[in-house]
Amino acid sequence: MINVGVLGATGAVGQRFVQLLAEHPWFNLTTLTASERSAGKLYRDVVKWRLDVPFPEKAGGIRVSPTSVGSLKDVDLVFSALPAEIAGEVESSCADFGLAVCSNASSHRMEENVPLVVTEVNPDHLGLIDAQRDAGRDGFIVTNPNCSTIVMTMALAPLRNLAFSDVRVATMQAVSGAGFEGVPAMGIFDNVIPYIGQEEQKMETETLKIMGTLEAGKIRPAPFKVSASCHRVPVIDGHTMAVWIDIRESVDWVKQTFQRYKPLVSGLPSQPEHSVLFMEEPDRPQPRLDRMRGNGMTVCVGRLREGIRFITLGHNTIRGAAGASVLNAELIYTKKYI
Repeated sequence: MINVGVLGATGAVGQRFVQLLAEHPWFNLTTLTASERSAGKLYRDVVKWRLDVPFPEKAGGIRVSPTSVGSLKDVDLVFSALPAEIAGEVESSCADFGLAVCSNASSHRMEENVPLVVTEVNPDHLGLIDAQRDAGRDGFIVTNPNCSTIVMTMALAPLRNLAFSDVRVATMQAVSGAGFEGVPAMGIFDNVIPYIGQEEQKMETETLKIMGTLEAGKIRPAPFKVSASCHRVPVIDGHTMAVWIDIRESVDWVKQTFQRYKPLVSGLPSQPEHSVLFMEEPDRPQPRLDRMRGNGMTVCVGRLREGIRFITLGHNTIRGAAGASVLNAELIYTKKYI
């Protein structure tokens, strides 16, 4: 086992990291960092843990450290749940120090030599780690995409060998995606907020990098266009999306393509039995019923209609955030980068 830490361990995504890592078979969670006001205290005494998620008692006795490279001298791998405005500098310092960084933040996602990875979709993009090392960095940074991008990209993965040039998506995103203080209760009650800052841009650019091709140490973006419209809805967890894609094959053919899908990588501890699950019921998937399939790591697809049009759903803080980073780390470990 290798020792790992979590940067920003008290926030919404940080808590998910702690939950997923506390009993991980390959990773030994030893270090949790947070702001100066929490440093020096036991994790159980500073975290405002979600009541609907069991508290990992093993992590409760870890003493919180300040978020700095000096706090990470005894770990080999860190998971970053830091906000973007501070993640860039801290993550770069960690990588320069020789650490492997699996980041959920947006700071480095679109950098030329930083892999933006969805494990089942583009595992070969980890080859960009070599470009970082060739540039003189002792460690490296691997990022996972925005939560909505992950769900949509997983839904597109079974279809990538079919010809299409235009993808359109309308999202219905859970309030947990905005963090603990992101949406006031009375602001979302009986309401839909038709704007989420930078979300649409992230979906439209990140998808093309993920589904692009690694050639001579660089990513050639995928040759299609994504148009996104993103909305916050009064759902606790689980991002739902309506997707339109200009595939000419029949609904039956596309359905069979979803059902036959085998991800490029399998057998990792956090990977569900079905990375993408096609649902036959006409009124599925639904967040409350389907977000925890595969322990929150399965992306569901349903309501496939002529067009081609379908609905997809994934758990935003597990599959779309912390779980995606943990899965990336498992892939990195099997590829012997750490």
